Amino acid sequence: MTNNCASQPKSGQLAKGASSAITGKSTTRPAKGTEHERSLPDSRTDASGSAIPTRIQGGWLGIEQTPAIREAITPHPGEIHNKSNESSKALNSLRAAVLGANDGIVSVAGTILGVAGADNNPHALLIAGVAAISAGAFSMAGGEYVSVSAQRDTEKSILEKERWELINLPDEELDELTQIYETKGMTHPTAYKAAYEAMHHDALRAHALEELNIDPNELTNPWHAGISSFFAFLSGGLIPLLISQIPATFTIRVMLIVAAVAFALLLTGFVSAQIVGTKRRTAILRNVIMGLSTMLFAWVIGHIFGVTV
Repeated sequence: MTNNCASQPKSGQLAKGASSAITGKSTTRPAKGTEHERSLPDSRTDASGSAIPTRIQGGWLGIEQTPAIREAITPHPGEIHNKSNESSKALNSLRAAVLGANDGIVSVAGTILGVAGADNNPHALLIAGVAAISAGAFSMAGGEYVSVSAQRDTEKSILEKERWELINLPDEELDELTQIYETKGMTHPTAYKAAYEAMHHDALRAHALEELNIDPNELTNPWHAGISSFFAFLSGGLIPLLISQIPATFTIRVMLIVAAVAFALLLTGFVSAQIVGTKRRTAILRNVIMGLSTMLFAWVIGHIFGVTV
């Protein structure tokens, strides 16, 4: 086997090529079939003695997809694959919306029944409900905005560190991505070639997704999270508030609130179970029991203190 170690570039040359892949700028590619494209440095060999590239001539230059690489990145029938990052984000957003609505239902219903335990005046229930919805919705939105903003800042900081490593330690980062692919079941030659091509295409995104589980193109949006939480809480809290204003006797009004809230909690429990993938019966019972227990506790407290609003 020919030893090409003498022709291997210095780390500065490799870092320059890696920088092109990270920034997304195109790099001039040798014509197909040239000597450079047919022969890459070969200081590593697989089990059969065949050469595999170790250092990349001039950085992350373009290469054609080999059969091994195509096999590594092509789904096989019956193979279980992770959900895309976009699907995971959509599920997380839906889950947050369901939890926000659930919180609105329980919080506002508990507040209304707590006041009802002391005073059955519909106007007092309306004031209590509106106050609970206003405070709860803005609190949820503000808390979610602050939380997601902190998460976004953390993700940006981690990505900056990863970008520095890709520019200054390109060989080490290539080896690291190769090891990640090996832990997923690829042979070393296949993992190395797959890592080589992934980093040539978009080095930062390849490492961010595989190593950090972060998509640089889809960072969390604090405004989206805050607004979603606001309307989720508001929509859930409106259910007990509107029912509390139905013209009826005190007993019937309370029974209607409890029945409507129980049904709403049943729905949110069902949706939560579908999203998470847990047993629906368990999730529904847990959700309904905890929600009704909260309302009962609030009503008892209001009844004991008997504070008139």
